[in-house]
Amino acid sequence: MSYSKQTLLARYCFYAFGCLMVLFLIVPLLAIIPLSFSAGSFLSYPLPGFSFQWYDRVFHDGPWLAALKNSFVVGIATTILATILGTSAAYAFARRDLPMPTTLLGILIAPMIVPPVISGLGMYFLMAKIGLTATMPGVIIAHTVLAAPFVLITVTATLQNFDMGLLRAANSLGASPLAAFLTILVPVTAPGIISGALFAFMTSFDEVVVTLFLAGPAQRTLPLKMFEGLRDNIEPSILAMSTFLMLIATLSLATAVCLIHRSTRNLTAAKPN
Repeated sequence: MSYSKQTLLARYCFYAFGCLMVLFLIVPLLAIIPLSFSAGSFLSYPLPGFSFQWYDRVFHDGPWLAALKNSFVVGIATTILATILGTSAAYAFARRDLPMPTTLLGILIAPMIVPPVISGLGMYFLMAKIGLTATMPGVIIAHTVLAAPFVLITVTATLQNFDMGLLRAANSLGASPLAAFLTILVPVTAPGIISGALFAFMTSFDEVVVTLFLAGPAQRTLPLKMFEGLRDNIEPSILAMSTFLMLIATLSLATAVCLIHRSTRNLTAAKPN
C-alpha cells in the first residue's frame, strides 16, 4: 500500500473515530428530548403520545419557577463578578511583569481542577466561619470562585494576539491607564470577554455540587431542584427542564464560539504589520 493510501486510510479512521465519539457523547443527551414531550407519566419508549403537559407544569409551578429565578440571579451576579475578576487577572498576565506568572496562573485555575466535592466542603467550612452559609451572597461568591478561571483562560487566550504597544502609545499621548484599558483593550477584545462571560454563566447555571453544600431552601437553584427530584421520583417534568437547560447551553456555546472567532479577527486586524 502506498504512502498516500495509508495517509488517506488513517484520515478516514480518524474521522470515523471522531464521529463515533460525538455520537457517544450526544445521543444520550438527545434521547431525553422526546421523553420530555411524552403524554405518559413514565419514561419509556415508544411514547404513548405527544404532549406539552410537562413543560406547562414546570413553567407554571411555584418551586420550579423559584429555582429558575434563583439560578438566573446567581448566574448573572456570578457572571458580572467573574468577568471583572477574570478579565483583570488576564490583563495582568498579558503585561508580563508579574513574578512567577506560571505559579500564579496555576493557583488561579485550581478551581477548575479540584474535584467539586472538595471545593464544596472547603467553601462550606469557610462560609460557615463568616456566616454566609444558606445565603445568596455565599452561593454567589462560591460560584464566582468556580467561574472566574474560565473567564481568565478565555481572555488570556484572546490577549495573546493583542499588541500591548497600543496601550503604551495611548499612555504616551496622555491617556490614563484606565482610559486606555477601557477605550482600546476592552472594545477590541470584547468578543473574547463576552465569550468568557458566557462560559462563566453556564458554569454557575449548571453547578450543583458546591450549591448542595452552601444553599438553603431559599437559595435552591434549578440544578439542585432537579437533583432533589431525581432522588424522589423521576418524572418527565425533570426532562422538560433538562431540555430547557440544554437549549440554553447550546445557544451559549454557539454564541461563545462565534464571539471567539470574531475576537480573533478583530485582534488580527488591529495588530500592526
